[in-house]
Amino acid sequence: MRKFKNWSWLLLFGSLWGIGEVAGGGVLSTYNIPHYAMILAAWAFIIMAIARGIVNKPGSSTVIGIVAVIFKLANAAPFFCHLLGIFTLGLAFDVFSSLLMKNERKISFRSSLTGALSAYSGYALFAIVITYIIQYKYWIAGGLPKVINHIFIGGSLAAIAAVVFVPLGYWIGINSENLFERRPVWTYAGTLIGAVLLWALGRFAG
Repeated sequence: MRKFKNWSWLLLFGSLWGIGEVAGGGVLSTYNIPHYAMILAAWAFIIMAIARGIVNKPGSSTVIGIVAVIFKLANAAPFFCHLLGIFTLGLAFDVFSSLLMKNERKISFRSSLTGALSAYSGYALFAIVITYIIQYKYWIAGGLPKVINHIFIGGSLAAIAAVVFVPLGYWIGINSENLFERRPVWTYAGTLIGAVLLWALGRFAG
């Protein structure tokens, strides 16, 4: 039962990240909000941090990222660079939260450090893969200056958001877990229903 409940949490949080990308990303880009990627990164980090407070398992953030990728792929135009960005951010957060927040049950500087390192690493991994491995023409045209700008400008903005929102999200997750443990059956049912509703909403938001 515990494993199924954990998977239902990952499905729910991945769907929450996905709906933020589909609905929020669409609105922000339509109105040309400056640095809107930072807002999306903040949403991603708080979602992953809350999830980590509830399911603190290596690999969990990567699964959440994969669910978010599938959610966006199913409900929005398939900009594959965006999908790669989601996956690399989830993977980077997974690595550093597994190293720095393993078995951690209180808020400390390590959660902020996890956020900052995840932001820079996720942005760096994305820029290197999209430019030099996948060789996407838009990024090849920008060359090294575009890669550096993405890592140190975009990555720094994301890191600022992460330093604030990862500790906040983790605190919410830890305290929520204690509450949800009192009603495990209702919690399990609620997570599944919530995920289904988000996927239904995603069809309209996309």
